[in-house]
Amino acid sequence: MVKIRDFAVERWMDLYENEAKHNLAETCCASISLHDLQALAGQHIDLVDFSQKQVYGAIRGSLPLRSNIARLYSTDEMHSVQADGVLVTNGAIQANFLALYTTVGPGDHVICHYPTYQQLYSVPESLGADVSLWKSTEESGWQVDVEELKALIQPNTKLIIINNPQNPTGAILHRKILQKIVDIARMHDITIHCDEVYRPLFHSLTPTQEQPPSILDFAYEKTISTGSMSKAFSLAGIRLGWIASRSPHIIDACASARDYTLISVGQLDDRVATHALSSPCVENLLLRNIELARKNLGALDAFVREFGWAVKWVRPQAGTTAFIKLVDRQGNSKNDVLFCQRLQAKTGVMLVPGSQCFGGGVDFQGFVRIGFVQEHQVIVDGLRALGQFIRDEYDDVPVMP
Repeated sequence: MVKIRDFAVERWMDLYENEAKHNLAETCCASISLHDLQALAGQHIDLVDFSQKQVYGAIRGSLPLRSNIARLYSTDEMHSVQADGVLVTNGAIQANFLALYTTVGPGDHVICHYPTYQQLYSVPESLGADVSLWKSTEESGWQVDVEELKALIQPNTKLIIINNPQNPTGAILHRKILQKIVDIARMHDITIHCDEVYRPLFHSLTPTQEQPPSILDFAYEKTISTGSMSKAFSLAGIRLGWIASRSPHIIDACASARDYTLISVGQLDDRVATHALSSPCVENLLLRNIELARKNLGALDAFVREFGWAVKWVRPQAGTTAFIKLVDRQGNSKNDVLFCQRLQAKTGVMLVPGSQCFGGGVDFQGFVRIGFVQEHQVIVDGLRALGQFIRDEYDDVPVMP
């Protein structure tokens, strides 16, 4: 029987989110309704065809949907991705699982960007692979060291997994570092799997900074990108994601494995996603979410400055999450699990403890993850309650032993 670790962050969400008054743990951009989607399209669109027979539909995803997803990666003709290079899945979580399932197995070695979504290293472990964590640190601004990557490579290294933008820190890997990763992978014939579910929510780049390219923008066939409609596109409820690759072999292998888990996504979900990723709807939706991210990040930045004696951070550059460290007045890390439990019990504010949900109880002690791209008033009200808790109760929360 295959053994896999409990999915700590999802267990935490299941346990606490239904009782939260102020859910600051949500990682999706503020969700939209179908009415909102029509408004963003600038015209009435028929999202539901009541005459359509509800059969399985297109097995790999409809051609219009896969074409729209492919356009998300096509920055120019030279680097365009074709619809045949896209496989539609039931969310990014299935996309990641299928890509990992078809790529690694017993005896393989995997290198995984860290911290990150636990699925990306626990699934390869459950498949019998040996996983090395390629660690980024707060002190480095959550950036990675390419020399460390080189040192981690073994003769049986099969896969390098990266997460760009990174969950939970909001850090990004820029073109130069991505190019170095690709060069190393090519030299050793290693596949690169990049979870790009928070792409293209780049809300905090300076005017001189280039938007980081997708991993598919590099001239290396053995690359995989996964994404979904949930995070940057505000449509978690349709449960639709994808795998994209320039390798027909990778797409075919994932499609073959997918036959055992999902025949096809629902036709209604496919249709909604197709409209959401059509122009001008997709541009309007991303503009809305980037503006919301900037506005809310401003409120969070003001909170961090007000409570600078208690909270520290590396300001996120992209995505929807920030990783904040809780310290006492001597700089010792607070017990993040107890902090989150007491905070929600007292105020209804829900956060995610870093040590339990991202570090296996060992790493990231004192850190909490905040999701900040929700409706603005949710952030304002939640930060107000969080601030009051820090004023009244913070000193009673113990530090880590």
